[in-house]
Amino acid sequence: MTKYVFKRLGLMLVTFIIITMITFLLIRVLPREMPTDKVQRAAIEERWEALGYNEPLMTQFFIYVKNIVTKWDFGTSWYVSYRTPAAKVLGDRLLPTVLINFYSMIVSVPIGILFGIYAAIRKNKWDDSLISTLVMVFISVPSYVYAFLVQYFLYFKLGWLPLTMYSLADAGGSYFTGKMFVSMIPAIIALSFGSIAGYTRFVRAELTEALTSEYMLLARAKGLTRAQATARHALKNAFVPILPSILSEFVGLLGGSMIIEQIFAVPGVGQLYIKSLNLLDYDVFMMDCVFYTFIGLLAGIVMDLSYGFIDPRIRMGEK
Repeated sequence: MTKYVFKRLGLMLVTFIIITMITFLLIRVLPREMPTDKVQRAAIEERWEALGYNEPLMTQFFIYVKNIVTKWDFGTSWYVSYRTPAAKVLGDRLLPTVLINFYSMIVSVPIGILFGIYAAIRKNKWDDSLISTLVMVFISVPSYVYAFLVQYFLYFKLGWLPLTMYSLADAGGSYFTGKMFVSMIPAIIALSFGSIAGYTRFVRAELTEALTSEYMLLARAKGLTRAQATARHALKNAFVPILPSILSEFVGLLGGSMIIEQIFAVPGVGQLYIKSLNLLDYDVFMMDCVFYTFIGLLAGIVMDLSYGFIDPRIRMGEK
């Protein structure tokens, strides 16, 4: 297990460096957009010259990595937030992203698991067929379609919820007020549809396999009722692959959703990614890409490693 962990961490580091380098080279190829203000223009040119941004691309990349390793300096924003460290710009956007995704996870995980359990128990019945059909529909539809439907019905038709998320000034200066939470509900609902469908399908598939296994027949032969055998044996074994996916999604909370955040005006990490690309704010864009890459790789490795800790029968790295 220890050997496997170090191997995965090494592969994660190599993958992280490769993705970061490719992203850096591609964004640097794009033409620089200089502001018309002479003072601001001179400050940017001076900063870029000091950082070696007029050198060849690979030299620029090594300077960028060196500044991160030695100074923890991810660069400076010149367009999104003038003369603000890129790390601070990203940090200021984390909380709304985490809250939106955390609330969505609280809603989608239990509902998806309950629907999946019900569908597995009612396998091949009319309600199982209905749930399976709805799951395929909800998984196939992109999240932005749900966003537009939520806005249309809950805002335009019924007027129950606001069109977009409130700003801090409108919500009382905090992300934890009741008014702010109400404005987050449309984004939470739009994010939850796909997650609920995914968990329903996953749980149904795993639990259906567990219910038809030999140890379930043995449990029934010993005198346990179907409900007792399902609760004591089938659910426990079916959740071995399900729990790692929940842990992975929990780690991925920081990643956010670019499309949903853009539609509902959530001032989060996803919206920052699009804004920095449109404005060609190099350092903020790279900060965002580095962050997204790290979270994605971390979620994957947490999911893989958690199998070995949840199920003692799994011994990763052994032949």
